[in-house]
Amino acid sequence: MSATSLPGSQQPDLGDIRHDWSVAEIRAIHDLPLMDLVFRAAQVHRRHNDPADIQRASLLSIKTGGCPEDCAYCPQSAHHKGAGVARERLMPVETVLTEAAAAKAAGAQRFCMGAAWRQPKDGPEFDAVLAMVRGVRGLGMEACVTLGMLTPSQAGRLAEAGLTSYNHNLDTGPDFYEDIISTRTYDERLQTLANVREAGIGVCCGGIVGMGEGVTDRAAMLQVLSNHAPHPESVPINALVAVPGTPLEDQPAVDPFDLVRMCATARIVMPRSRVRLSAGRKSLTREAQVLCFLAGANSIFYGERLLTTANNGQDDDAALLADLGIRVGEPVRAAAE
Repeated sequence: MSATSLPGSQQPDLGDIRHDWSVAEIRAIHDLPLMDLVFRAAQVHRRHNDPADIQRASLLSIKTGGCPEDCAYCPQSAHHKGAGVARERLMPVETVLTEAAAAKAAGAQRFCMGAAWRQPKDGPEFDAVLAMVRGVRGLGMEACVTLGMLTPSQAGRLAEAGLTSYNHNLDTGPDFYEDIISTRTYDERLQTLANVREAGIGVCCGGIVGMGEGVTDRAAMLQVLSNHAPHPESVPINALVAVPGTPLEDQPAVDPFDLVRMCATARIVMPRSRVRLSAGRKSLTREAQVLCFLAGANSIFYGERLLTTANNGQDDDAALLADLGIRVGEPVRAAAE
């Protein structure tokens, strides 16, 4: 099937902002011949974004291990003791802000902080996170946190502290979700996203490829995201890092072309979102990363660790972007629409 022969109702005007995508439409786009898909995605990307603007975000685990959730992919789960991730206390505010300043000096525009909680409790630790957010914003950086589920009140307090964006991934499509997680429902994830949006905070939400899901599950996840109005400001596309000691430790490596397809499809159905090439990027060659950028990925995690897994080195990333002639723009919170 060529890029110009999507059947009947599956023939969208690619590049328009829509919130009524069907799974069948998204699957048809995803399954286009790869060169046609990348070409179409590149056209959409250039219609809505500066292709030379690739954001660099730094990610720090501010509270590691001991999470009560049973996410099958996550070495921080208390259910997966064989992963060997020790439980640690919340990092001091001063330590986090020192890390943020170092990330900024190295070229990061956005500083993301992750805590292995099911849901933060109001009290000293949540107050410390608010101080971290204020401190990162005071450095002139975008601030993003992922803390688990949020109440409307907590989302409001984070907004008052100046939080740019809140990360809360769907991980996969609704039908496959219960194969991966049993301790939190899909609707609970959606409710947290609604609380974040209602508070006026940008939404960062994506998923993981390579957990044993089918292509239709991937399309279904993108359908849920793309039918949000407005679209998420950031959409992380992760490749599973199969960590020993987790239930998914024996999953095969993700084909790089699968990531290219997901980046391209996400770009077409969410034209103005930041499509972030996230976990698993370390396994990609420079050429595969460039193909993802061509297909519409316009953000990367920058730094040698992503929470508890390895990432590309800063020098390697800086060299790749320099070789491509890509600039790093100023921190700007741009709405997805």
